[in-house]
Amino acid sequence: GDSMNRWKVVISDYYYKNLDQEKAILASVDAELLSYHCKTEDEVIQAAADCDALICQFAPITRRVIESLRRCKVIVRYAIGVDNIDLKAAEECGIIVCNVPDYSIDEVSNHVIALLLDCCKKLTYMAGQTKLGNTSYTMIEPLSRMEGRTLGLMGFGRIARVVARKMSGFGLNIIAYDPMMDTAAAQQLNVSPVSFQELLAQSDYISIHCPLTQETHHLFDRQIFEQMKPTVIFINTARGAIVKEEDMVAFLREHEFAMAGIDVTETEPVPTDHPLLKLNNAVVTPHVAWYSVESVLSLQRKVAEEVAGVLSGQPPRHPVNHPVSK
Repeated sequence: GDSMNRWKVVISDYYYKNLDQEKAILASVDAELLSYHCKTEDEVIQAAADCDALICQFAPITRRVIESLRRCKVIVRYAIGVDNIDLKAAEECGIIVCNVPDYSIDEVSNHVIALLLDCCKKLTYMAGQTKLGNTSYTMIEPLSRMEGRTLGLMGFGRIARVVARKMSGFGLNIIAYDPMMDTAAAQQLNVSPVSFQELLAQSDYISIHCPLTQETHHLFDRQIFEQMKPTVIFINTARGAIVKEEDMVAFLREHEFAMAGIDVTETEPVPTDHPLLKLNNAVVTPHVAWYSVESVLSLQRKVAEEVAGVLSGQPPRHPVNHPVSK
């Protein structure tokens, strides 16, 4: 455009009530902000081709989109996960990709714990039965004591570590598998590092804390579920596609004393006819673990600050790829 601003920042898509924080922060570095509601590659290309920075939410930031960005320095996603962005293409084009890894740690860790306690106590099921007049404790038999059980964390990043800290008062044995294990943090939190196989075999409760990548896509399939205890409680607040959903559903159908607490599904929003929603041994929430009034404001602010910083020549705070600078 013909604006006199130094930089052009494009938001491809968002679903927040306003962009007041972004506008104020970007205005402070003399950047003009344009926002859209793009859903397709072509819409993003049309909106963002000449931007200096791109902020995105759910829009597909594919290789084709990235190669159309003629002078973009940085792409920032309103999220922790960056699975809708082609990181390798961005790297080859000299574009830094950033996430916001710390805006909702309190919220997500509490959601993990809430789902775990719900499953351990069969709360959602029991509350539903109580409304129908079924009030005998026998409806939740068998229910096992938590103390002395083993909680396994698949991944030991920021959220998993806070889950471990918060759960330390429950008398659990906490173990974790992470190929990049921070052993000092594990030791400090009294968490035992284990192999993936040991995690599957030993855990009474398993919570997923890894990113969705080519390696983790459908990692949890029938073969993996069969290595778990038949009474496992399986929690996923990470990404739906880490799990092969039909295999999880089959496992839950075959093992009536297993349970799942699920905040993420392969198709989102979760379809009302999803088989998980028909199971008594699954509790499903609609990808809301991240949400609180405060976390939204924090996310919007941190995204804008990251873009403003990079445009001003500062090193990025939270890069997830490592391009050769252009």
